[in-house]
Amino acid sequence: MTTIQNQTFDQERALYGSRDLLVRNCSFNGPADGESAFKECVAIQVEHCFFNLRYPFWHDHGLVIRNSEMTDKCRAALWYSDGITIEDTKLHGIKALRECSDTMLKNCCIISPEFGWNSHNVTMECCAAQSEYFMMRGTDLRFRNVTFQGKYSFQYIEDSVFEHCSFDTKDAFWHAKNVVVRNCIVKGEYLAWYCENVTFDHCTIIGTQPLCYCKGLKLIDCRMVDCDLAFERSEVQATVTTPVVSIKNPLAGSHITLPEVGTVIRDIPEAVGEIVMAAQNQVICAQTNARESRGGDAVE
Repeated sequence: MTTIQNQTFDQERALYGSRDLLVRNCSFNGPADGESAFKECVAIQVEHCFFNLRYPFWHDHGLVIRNSEMTDKCRAALWYSDGITIEDTKLHGIKALRECSDTMLKNCCIISPEFGWNSHNVTMECCAAQSEYFMMRGTDLRFRNVTFQGKYSFQYIEDSVFEHCSFDTKDAFWHAKNVVVRNCIVKGEYLAWYCENVTFDHCTIIGTQPLCYCKGLKLIDCRMVDCDLAFERSEVQATVTTPVVSIKNPLAGSHITLPEVGTVIRDIPEAVGEIVMAAQNQVICAQTNARESRGGDAVE
């Protein structure tokens, strides 16, 4: 492997088509303002480098980036590439990752709108991210100990698992399919509308109007905080460990167990899902909206 170190590059396609290269303590910056420094490269390792120019890693195969920085001027940094490892690195340019596969990110700081679109088999560990439309249309995502802040995250994703994460987001997991969210905190408005076969396992869900228009939705021993108008027109199997402000129109086949609910709204014929207040041993009856005792005596 050839080593390049302690140099500055600002020309167009500075290291285009390189193979088996270690680049250390280099800067990609300067008045020539050249793009695409590592385009169409194979087996590249980058350590302690600074990137202030556009499109550095496109169509690359086998890429390791460690202890480096990509500024907000380093836009669209990694596109159409595979076999990527990124560790202890700042990715601060818009659209930093797109249409990539087999990617691992660890201990990274991500500030990048539209990050991760159409990317597949992405593992992220111990990272902090700020973005809008984060990871849209991603598949086979595996996130652990990730904190995220932003809007419209994880839309249209499939076949993914999230564990021990904290998401402060809005309109997250819309149209998601075959997803497990486990031991996470998810805070925001309008969570996971139109999702299919999504499971929240021992999560804390915070915010208004969550989990509406869903199919195959499951909640396993979840906390719900400040959640009103939940489960509208959803097919759901849920065990909730906290009171819920209100539930609206759970569909046939739904079964929701919780300690207490403030209001149940049923204003469409299809809203016949069962709601059980376990602490009071009562079922909220779909036909009358009265509370019925498990023993059979109705109470007003």
